[in-house]
Amino acid sequence: MKRIAALALLASACTLAPAASYRIDHVEPAFWWTGMQHKTLQLLVHGPALAELRPALDYPGVRVAAVTRLASPNYLFIDLAIDDSARPGSFDIAFTAAGTTRPALRQRYELRARAPGSAQRQGFGPADVIYQVMPDRFANGDPANDSVAGMADKVDRVNGGGRHGGDLAGMTAHLDYVAALGFTQIWPTPLVENDMPAFTYHGYAATDFYRIDRRYGSNEDYRRFVQAARERGIGVIQDVVLNHIGSRHWWMQDLPAPDWIGYQGKPVLTAHHRTATMDPYGSRADARNFTEGWFATAMPDLNQANPLLANYLIQNAIWWIEYAGLSGLRVDTYGYSNPDFLTEWSRRLMAEYPRLNLVGEEWSTRVPVVARWQRGKRNFDGYVSHMPSMMDFPLNDALRKGLASAAANNHDGGFSLTDLYETLSLDYLYPDPSSLVLFEGNHDLPRAFSILHEDVALWRMAMTYVLTAPRIPQLYYGSEILMTSTTQGRDDASYRRDFPGGWPGDTVNAFTGAGLAPAQREAQAWLKKLLNWRKNASVIHHGRTLHFGPEHNTYIYFRHGGQAKVMVALNKNAAATTLPLARFGEMLAGIKRGRDVASGAVFDLAQDTVTLPARSALILELE
Repeated sequence: MKRIAALALLASACTLAPAASYRIDHVEPAFWWTGMQHKTLQLLVHGPALAELRPALDYPGVRVAAVTRLASPNYLFIDLAIDDSARPGSFDIAFTAAGTTRPALRQRYELRARAPGSAQRQGFGPADVIYQVMPDRFANGDPANDSVAGMADKVDRVNGGGRHGGDLAGMTAHLDYVAALGFTQIWPTPLVENDMPAFTYHGYAATDFYRIDRRYGSNEDYRRFVQAARERGIGVIQDVVLNHIGSRHWWMQDLPAPDWIGYQGKPVLTAHHRTATMDPYGSRADARNFTEGWFATAMPDLNQANPLLANYLIQNAIWWIEYAGLSGLRVDTYGYSNPDFLTEWSRRLMAEYPRLNLVGEEWSTRVPVVARWQRGKRNFDGYVSHMPSMMDFPLNDALRKGLASAAANNHDGGFSLTDLYETLSLDYLYPDPSSLVLFEGNHDLPRAFSILHEDVALWRMAMTYVLTAPRIPQLYYGSEILMTSTTQGRDDASYRRDFPGGWPGDTVNAFTGAGLAPAQREAQAWLKKLLNWRKNASVIHHGRTLHFGPEHNTYIYFRHGGQAKVMVALNKNAAATTLPLARFGEMLAGIKRGRDVASGAVFDLAQDTVTLPARSALILELE
């Protein structure tokens, strides 16, 4: 009997031993909301041997609809069906091993109430102007979080590729500056955790999709930043990366499935053949390489053909919109992701938030390549997208090259204002061109002022065009004070220099104007006047466009609607240029004069000609 009792005790110990090793390391998303349009929530639950367990719960309106196990024994994917009767509250999910009745683990889960009007939140649009910032390079409001114990990349402001200490506290402290300039949206580059050994400041190598990097602050700091921006009439656009992660993401230590990462986890780099997925003659090998090839060896590519990963990314985007109160998302490296996934990602988000805006990055200067991804485009192969907006790289390229060139026309094979005119004339290829985001610069490009030969007159033409074209405008931080960079080769450090005044001890403070050169102060004041004028210029937000082919190194276009008309005139000539007004009769019939928004100067338009000042950019409100 003693031997039987001992064997029974040993058997009992063996049964209980695995339970002692069970634990939950991750539950994502950590909480959710009632009243969502999509009625199924999929939880990723991760911890040692969790696939051995069965989840169950008891809460009105919520049930376990499905459980999925993958190759790793440490993951459970739990589908929760949440019907309309479910109320906000908390409940336990019990995890029980086979052959037992007592739960080995319990996990508390919360369903929250949505903010009033959340589903109908208004996204950014043509009435807005977006200010793009790199948080690490904008302002350091909390030096205590510059370096964080346990995170390898420490602050090193001398190093152009190092962390410089900018954070959420710094951005929040200077929202009044952004609002006073006249911006109505702010787009920070990614803020989620990038716990990589180096080059973590840019944010495009996530190691945790649900956590703000501690060197910027906390998740709650981010919510407070969004709320503070909203109180100043500024919406926040979150930068998200669907295509890749950082190589130190916690997934990489324990992949849920071999196909979670492109090329089965092998670092095969993308060849960047960005037309491969839409090419009627394209090979499957090139298409696969574009969507599964790694962006860099430190940036493993996510394989969104895996339906569980695809759903994870969809839910993550929805979670941040709901949690933080966002007005939109900007999607990095958009076209590199699996095309079918992008269809579903954009569909799900727009179904949840019909008035939200999403803008994708497709870094191509070819209009058809960008147009393919916009909602409403009838593609030759039947591909369907639900993305409301894309970044207008073709028009950005034409603007920078057309203004930087010394050529008066394209006859000699160079660039000119004609490139700008002809690129805009291709708007018929877009289903909704006015919803595209036009930018003068961003974190991946040489500074516009430097590309334009540090010529303030050309810079004013660029800013004038971006702010008056039939687009949603976006400006890059520091453009307002003529920040410069190198222009040869790729030099990220020079494009992403610290904003002066954002660090204690800075001898120049662009927030207050202290130490700025006269040309910088004048540029800042000029741009501020235009931005604040644009806020109430509905003809720019929603008016129609009529333009005239550039002649004599000038470009004239009109925005018009109802009783309002605006004439924009760009003159690249080194001398004043006289133009016959009869050519513009379609727009100027009955118009007597126009007043320039920036200078207040009045131009007589009842005569036969008008003289444009040398190297000028005029925005004439027509009377």
